[in-house]
Amino acid sequence: MNPIELSDEILLHILSYVPSTDLILNVKRTCHKLAGLCLDKSLIQKVILHKEYQASDNQVKQLLREAGKEIRELDMSGCYWLSSSTVDLIAQCKRLVRLDLSGCPLTSLRLSKLLTDLHQLCSLSIDIGAGFDSGQLTTECKATLRHVRELKQTLFAPSYGVVPCCINLEKLLLYFEVLDRTREGTVMSGQLMVGESKIPHYQNLRLFYARLAPGYINEEVVRLYLTVLTDRTPENLRAFLISVPGSLAESSASKNLLDSMAKNVSLEAFQLPKSWLSGSSLLQNLKFSSPFYLSFSRSMISGGQLTQWVINGHMDCRSLVSLNLRGCPFSLNSDLPFRKTVEDIDCNILETLVTACPNLAHLNLSYAHHHSSESATRHLCDILAQLKHLRSLSLPVCAIVNTSNTTDKSLIQCPGQSTPRTATLGFGKKVRIGVQTNSMTLPDQNSSFWKLLKENPFIVNLELIGSNFYSAMPRNDPAIRNAYPPCALSHSVGDAQIANISQLEFLQNLTLAQLPGIHTGSALVSIGMKCQQLRSLTLANLGKKGMVLYIASLCEMLNHCRHLKDLRLEQPYFSANGQFFQALSHCSSLQRLCIVSHNGKFQPDAVISFISSCPSLVVCHMFTGETLKSCRNLQQCIKQSFQPERPALNALIFPLLHESLADVIRDVPLMHLDEITLFKSRVAEEPSRLWC
Repeated sequence: MNPIELSDEILLHILSYVPSTDLILNVKRTCHKLAGLCLDKSLIQKVILHKEYQASDNQVKQLLREAGKEIRELDMSGCYWLSSSTVDLIAQCKRLVRLDLSGCPLTSLRLSKLLTDLHQLCSLSIDIGAGFDSGQLTTECKATLRHVRELKQTLFAPSYGVVPCCINLEKLLLYFEVLDRTREGTVMSGQLMVGESKIPHYQNLRLFYARLAPGYINEEVVRLYLTVLTDRTPENLRAFLISVPGSLAESSASKNLLDSMAKNVSLEAFQLPKSWLSGSSLLQNLKFSSPFYLSFSRSMISGGQLTQWVINGHMDCRSLVSLNLRGCPFSLNSDLPFRKTVEDIDCNILETLVTACPNLAHLNLSYAHHHSSESATRHLCDILAQLKHLRSLSLPVCAIVNTSNTTDKSLIQCPGQSTPRTATLGFGKKVRIGVQTNSMTLPDQNSSFWKLLKENPFIVNLELIGSNFYSAMPRNDPAIRNAYPPCALSHSVGDAQIANISQLEFLQNLTLAQLPGIHTGSALVSIGMKCQQLRSLTLANLGKKGMVLYIASLCEMLNHCRHLKDLRLEQPYFSANGQFFQALSHCSSLQRLCIVSHNGKFQPDAVISFISSCPSLVVCHMFTGETLKSCRNLQQCIKQSFQPERPALNALIFPLLHESLADVIRDVPLMHLDEITLFKSRVAEEPSRLWC
């Protein structure tokens, strides 16, 4: 049967999976029938160019010229490679309702010209960089901004941006990416830029979200935004979220804001800096109404406080979808202990939590020692298995250990103390690479972890992260030279336990970090063969320190990962050689690669050959122990060879321990820096569909 003979409804459904540029530039030109269907409103009213790395300037320009009049929603977020002249053509899309330009080059004058005739615009996402001047916005541009109800701003300079012009805001998302110092070393000021005399309008605000990158300048600027909220807290505020990497000191203004919120609003989504929660009675006073997202990340909240304030506080938590307890060491303990040697969980706390929140889909318990003791009535994984709707889960490695089955009882002790076994790991000098693996490891079906995954077969995102793991890759500081020792219990998690993951047929994103019990890595082969929907893979510090024994298994795994798009590998002494890149070339869909390796090496010819064989690759980041000269030569060769045909190509090859690394990575597009260059736990990091 000729596909063209299918009904319009079926063809439209098929065409909905085709990138917008291909629809207009290729499919539309095949025949008369498809030419008409490709211009159907259901296909071109919403155009998504996000991560369409192959879309060139000329292609996007032609798309906007031919279909611009019908486009209602345009997502060009992260299209950093497109020229300013291409962005200017968006002005022709006069029916736009939603526009996302985050990551695109934009000045205040260009923005003013762009928004002048977009009278129907309700949702806008932009970057605010150095030199932005709200005084350059025309009257017509400000008229458009007055109708905007949803605004997302990424700030690279201290500024209110366009917030003061948006007098009807209901949803405000702020990403603070201001650096403390310029490239020349000049200390930045937290004072607002020229033309920032007007203050924001928050009277209609329903959602306020702020995410801060490290740095005191970001803390100063966010306080200016919050001060306005203190004067008059919006009565319709339903979501208030502030994500801070460190500790944002509580001020009198922030205390007044929280007091006002406790009196005037009822929240559905909530996150505060850890210092604002410590030792306060805030949660006892705040009111919640059918909450869908709660985050206590990095706070010292105890399980007793959690159950008392949130679960037993006459609040219906059946609506709760996401819960983030990342880095909360006592969240599963009844009280905050004065001194504790072993982090055994209180099963009653976890039971109460699971019973009260039966519809949890996203749960993060990482970066804490959650041990199930031999005397416990139930294992942590057995309790979590009662949750039937999990889609994203992040656990510390030690949490999946069945201590009753641990043969080496000397491992069960205070994390941070060294056992005779772990004490010798830091002195291993001999590095063995490429040891042949044994047959594929079978899952340990007697473990509680196996039962948890069996009861939740639709998990899409899974993270197993060592409680003491910290990436060597910095944000604004030099690389971390010395790794923290893993939790002693995590040595008991080997290939058989990790092989349990292979039963997750719908798994798309997998992170495994700081698993010293991994030897040959044969479990990776099982995962690669059975998890055929895997899109993103992050591996970090597998096996004993100074030993890289799982490379053969990794290479065999990669032979099966046909749909893998992102690979991040952080492993000391890793050799990115021809064997590795030959296996990686089987990942025909790979778009982004990041290798972080203290004392690691690479083979330049193998790298070039791989990139040549993988036309979809646009990000190649390698931070190793090679010399600066070798890194520069390889980076220059990659750009000269592939940049002309891959306009989105972002290649960065640099010594991991070089003093200028923090300055170099500031040039990485924020989308890549946030998603693959830097390591972090992403489960329940923010509410689902926060910006869509």
